Amino acid sequence: MARAVAITAALRHTARVKGKAPDRTTRAPRHGVARVISKIGVASRSQAAAWVQDGRVRVNGRLVRDPEYPVRRGIDRIDLNGQPLEQAARVVLMLNKPRGLVTTVRDERDRDTVYRCLAGAPLPWLAPVGRLDKASEGLLLFSNDPAWAARITDPASGPDKTYNVQVDHVPDEALLVKLRCGAVVDGERLTVKSARLLRLGERNGWLELVLDEGRNRHIRRLLAHFEIAVLRLVRVAIGGLALGELPKGEWRTLTEQEVAAL
Repeated sequence: MARAVAITAALRHTARVKGKAPDRTTRAPRHGVARVISKIGVASRSQAAAWVQDGRVRVNGRLVRDPEYPVRRGIDRIDLNGQPLEQAARVVLMLNKPRGLVTTVRDERDRDTVYRCLAGAPLPWLAPVGRLDKASEGLLLFSNDPAWAARITDPASGPDKTYNVQVDHVPDEALLVKLRCGAVVDGERLTVKSARLLRLGERNGWLELVLDEGRNRHIRRLLAHFEIAVLRLVRVAIGGLALGELPKGEWRTLTEQEVAAL
């Protein structure tokens, strides 16, 4: 009888253990250590991978050299050069990008990049939020918060982008209708959310175009489809954040209110 009671109790204990909710550390998703370091906001993923391969990173005290070594963000301790890595405070800045600069950290053809405008400034690691092509100008954001940047550039959640565009024709209302209706270009449906005339000259004119999504060379390709060339393209606003009077090649940090408004 005593043996039967003991067996029953053991079975009940086993059932309780099996039915117990898994520990938070067990449920936590695992990602490669280089990816986690980049999400913390202290380096790009490629830079983080180089740190790992150079033997500068430890996870829970263990030296790792594989950038894909699985870790649980917020649970596993990650040390760089013997110091614990913590989530960086978010920094967002806006640059009035000059024409002729490439939006990348480093260019394989050794062209000048937008980071030339930030050279020498006491800033943390920052990445461009979206892009402007080499020939385009205007408002370009930078941040060290990849999750925030992804939300800003996602067409489903990000703000509209406003551009002032000079074209080599004298535009009219018929062109605006075509741009709003859009066209299929290279297999992609390109359109604008809104279009209006800004000013007209004898041989050219300026348009204000608003995009709620941005594909590669979106405006240039759409206008080229209608046999119109872009002379200048300036991004003047992202959502309610306007370029304003910020001088070309200059930058400033955004206030918390400006960041929240985006």
